[in-house]
Amino acid sequence: MNYYVRRVGQAVVTMFAGMFLAFALFRLMPGGPLEAIMADLIQEQVRTTGQVNVQEVQRRAEALTGINPDTGIIEGYVNYMADIVLNQDFGRSIAYSDPVFDILFMAMPWSVFVSVFGLLIGFVANILIGSTMAWFHGTKIDSGLTGGVLLLSSIPYYVVAIVLLIVVAFQWGLLPTGGRYPGDVTAGFNVDFMVGILRHAILPIGTGFIVGLSGWSLTLRGNTVRIIGEDYLRSARLRGLSTNRILTRYLTRNSILPLYTGLVMGIAGIFSSSVIMERIFQYPGVGWYTFEAFQTQDYPLLMGSFIFFTGLTIIGIFIADMTYPLIDPRAKTGADREGY
Repeated sequence: MNYYVRRVGQAVVTMFAGMFLAFALFRLMPGGPLEAIMADLIQEQVRTTGQVNVQEVQRRAEALTGINPDTGIIEGYVNYMADIVLNQDFGRSIAYSDPVFDILFMAMPWSVFVSVFGLLIGFVANILIGSTMAWFHGTKIDSGLTGGVLLLSSIPYYVVAIVLLIVVAFQWGLLPTGGRYPGDVTAGFNVDFMVGILRHAILPIGTGFIVGLSGWSLTLRGNTVRIIGEDYLRSARLRGLSTNRILTRYLTRNSILPLYTGLVMGIAGIFSSSVIMERIFQYPGVGWYTFEAFQTQDYPLLMGSFIFFTGLTIIGIFIADMTYPLIDPRAKTGADREGY
């Protein structure tokens, strides 16, 4: 129990420390977002009234960002976190004039849909490819699949996205070139809308699938080849266990265990890659809004996106750490257990 309490405490401290670092960098950088917002407000006042009211500028800047420009870094951070924790107030987007929480809450399901599906399909493919390479270890099939995986894993995801977009969407015209769903259908639980969502999501999901074909299959191949020579597999054969039972209960299960942590953490990593992927496909998710906020120096929306990505990464690591013993009883428990 002490271990779990300590891990929860570490996750919370890491979350707040990461947010403080981002908050401080935004406040301290020359010409940062907060200064840009105040400069825009000053120019607006000069155009409309011909004079500058510093107090009014600070009041409006605080209303937009949730940060009082006169406060110090620590005091401003405490006030900012109090608004988030107590009031769920992430500030109001400057570019969209909507609450940041509402924008991210509406965009999050779309990012989860394309990112997680692509990752899971890629993970299953990695298991199949890695198992095939291990089964045909030392043959031409093994060499060919190894070369193909190395080639795919060396290609940046945005190159894959651009190639798919140019060939499949623009040249062949098989799929839409952008958007989340067709603009000429009624949104709701109907066939046309559902089919439109799937057609618009195929290319982003396909990109995530190809990106997911990484070194995991090579790791699985190495683990499987190593485990084949273990004593407990020889014992299982001597006990007369069937080949299917040996493959599923002994070989495959123990081979994929090291990939579990990578899968959970990969969910957070693929959300980070969605920043450019969603921009390429014009797919308005969390990554798309993050890129927009960066371009327009939309400080509240940028901070909200950072909190989203930071929280997702920490939660992924935390879930992997908490659930690993459930799939691998050999993991240590108790005071001497280490985090993954």
